[in-house]
Amino acid sequence: MDELIFRGRDRYRPSWSQLLILLVLLVAQGFAAAHGLGTVGFLWLAGATLALSGLGLWTTVRCWSRVGPEGITICWGFGRGRTYPWDRIRWIDVRTVDAQGGTSSQVRMFVAGGRRRALPGLLHSDLYPSPDFDEQYHRVRNWWELSTEASARVEPVRRLRDRITVTVAAVLVTLVIAAVAAAVILLG
Repeated sequence: MDELIFRGRDRYRPSWSQLLILLVLLVAQGFAAAHGLGTVGFLWLAGATLALSGLGLWTTVRCWSRVGPEGITICWGFGRGRTYPWDRIRWIDVRTVDAQGGTSSQVRMFVAGGRRRALPGLLHSDLYPSPDFDEQYHRVRNWWELSTEASARVEPVRRLRDRITVTVAAVLVTLVIAAVAAAVILLG
């Protein structure tokens, strides 16, 4: 079988909507500077925003996954990546998340010890559609099934985090922040 490589630079491109959000954020920071932050505060805030956006784009473009005879190697944009040998991979599946009216599906592997690892570059979503996603997933799964014993394949037990979507997590975090803010205001 041929080695499979999934690279972020082949899949992810900044969209106009993402650039528009960055522009709106910089304009909002400009208004904040005009009403109290001052020029130095605005420059620090805008510089940090641009640096974090650039770092996020750089790591997204540099992420990759490689599936080969030694196992699955993943890299999230820094370093040479980490290889997970076939005998340590217990399960491979697809996690689909519904968020903001769209869906996102990503291949993930479960390694010995219960850790989960998503395979960067192997994703299908409304923003980054991949017409051959199912075929690519089945090719990765075939590598795994041909490289492991049937007795070593153990489907993991579903945990709470498998049932919580990004939207639910965001709502919970917002409620916690609001409760802490209310406690500080009432006790302060």
